[in-house]
Amino acid sequence: MVDLSLHLMDIMQNSVVVDSTYVEVRICAEKKKNLLTISVKDDGWGMSPETLKKVSDPFYTTRTTRKAGLGIPLLTDAAQMAGGEVRIESEPGAGTTTTATFQIDNIDRKPLGDVADTMTVSIMGHPELEFHLILKNDESEFVFRTEDVRAQIGEVPINDVEIISFIRNMLNEQITLLFGGILNEIIS
Repeated sequence: MVDLSLHLMDIMQNSVVVDSTYVEVRICAEKKKNLLTISVKDDGWGMSPETLKKVSDPFYTTRTTRKAGLGIPLLTDAAQMAGGEVRIESEPGAGTTTTATFQIDNIDRKPLGDVADTMTVSIMGHPELEFHLILKNDESEFVFRTEDVRAQIGEVPINDVEIISFIRNMLNEQITLLFGGILNEIIS
């Protein structure tokens, strides 16, 4: 995967397939600590301790449509190459939280990518779910919640083209304000 937003999309898709009703994405750039943290939390099935031990194995998957599960191993590799790590916390019936950390100034850190597009594609594809996006840097924080959008648009579907365009533009604006840089890249 060429950027972190694609890893984010993969982890979010994992949340969708386990019957989550809620998916929370946090992206935190702590420049003073030289730390970028991306986490995805859901309220899906969760994993048993046995499954949690196997989840980093690229040849383990719970899906019946294929025999490999490369998402977590690829994310782990990307994080480790950039001086970070991946942690997964999960309990059966209580959901899962996947957290990846990266050194912001590490030359091997992949670019952030198009987080706004990742979020809007997820909302379009799964309009019944509740999505939260929390963007944070050393000075400020932005919180996006689909429930807030739904409260404003009334009967209009959240995956309506004009609503999605509005959401994408708003998220891009906030990503630029909080993280700055060229193409919304986090600058050190």
